[in-house]
Amino acid sequence: LQDPDDLLFPVPALLHALSSRAIFERAPVFPGRVFRGHVIIICTPDKDLAQCVRGTRVVQLSRRTGTIYDESAVIQKFGVRPESIPDYLGLVGDAADGFPGLPGWGAKSTAAVLAKFGHLESIPHDSRNWQVNAVDADNLAATLVRHWDDALLFRTLATLRTEILLFDDVDRLRWKGPTPAFEEIGKRLDAAITEKTTRKDRQASQRRPGLVTGKP
Repeated sequence: LQDPDDLLFPVPALLHALSSRAIFERAPVFPGRVFRGHVIIICTPDKDLAQCVRGTRVVQLSRRTGTIYDESAVIQKFGVRPESIPDYLGLVGDAADGFPGLPGWGAKSTAAVLAKFGHLESIPHDSRNWQVNAVDADNLAATLVRHWDDALLFRTLATLRTEILLFDDVDRLRWKGPTPAFEEIGKRLDAAITEKTTRKDRQASQRRPGLVTGKP
């Protein structure tokens, strides 16, 4: 990151935009009493959201490919049931969310182990008790014991929180458009982006001696 402003600039702007309801994101929050009797479609390709899939009632849609993943499709794709997805990501990692997983734990070996044991706590420390088709099982078992705290941390990072009540009426999720404050926020964002671009252009020209700027 060459310019710290590249990281800091979007934060306050995003908060203002959110407060004006200029930005809307469909969040995967599913209180059963609100959605009972309906098919729920989670529109995201993110791997961690596969943990929310339940049978054919709660499914995941990748809008990039148009693929729908029900529970059987999740098992076919990852080799584990949806409830094991956080454990799976805790071992193999998730680059999109910024945690690496454990050394040596690849997708195939992880799927083989978790397909049998389900969760980290159920995996025996001695690989001789696994009796699954995992490459270099002895080293995988040793790595899991050695990096146990990391595996639990990564699983926690991959686990969606469901105990927080965010709404009690599905109509509250309906986007009703931006508030009147959005127009002013748009002007401020445009001005900030223009100023930032101008400053970078000026800095770039100063680093190139002999460059003639301005009108002839």
